Amino acid sequence: QVQLVESGGGLVQPGGSLRLSCAASGFIFPAYAMNWYRQAPGKGRELVASSNEGSTNYPDSMKGRFTISRDNAKNTVFLQMNNLSPEDTAVYYCNVRSIHGIDYWGKGTLVTVSS
Repeated sequence: QVQLVESGGGLVQPGGSLRLSCAASGFIFPAYAMNWYRQAPGKGRELVASSNEGSTNYPDSMKGRFTISRDNAKNTVFLQMNNLSPEDTAVYYCNVRSIHGIDYWGKGTLVTVSS
């Protein structure tokens, strides 16, 4: 079965950086787009970044500070986050959508940006 396990979250000061990882299993990882979403307290879940077939995509609001990458040999996708601000505080989720349109999610990793 599909499993997504995020790691790398934690407490970071404003202006700091974090690198999140998502270890995937249960599907042919290189064949699928992988996504990072986040959900801040009291807000809905929003797309942060996508990686698919060598290309990456970011919503305009996320461009410049976030970088998604993947290691297909290790079935892992990463999210490098730089110059973090308190507004980036959220639970960050790894996501993959099956060919049948089913979304799979990890349990998330909490990122807290605070001094």
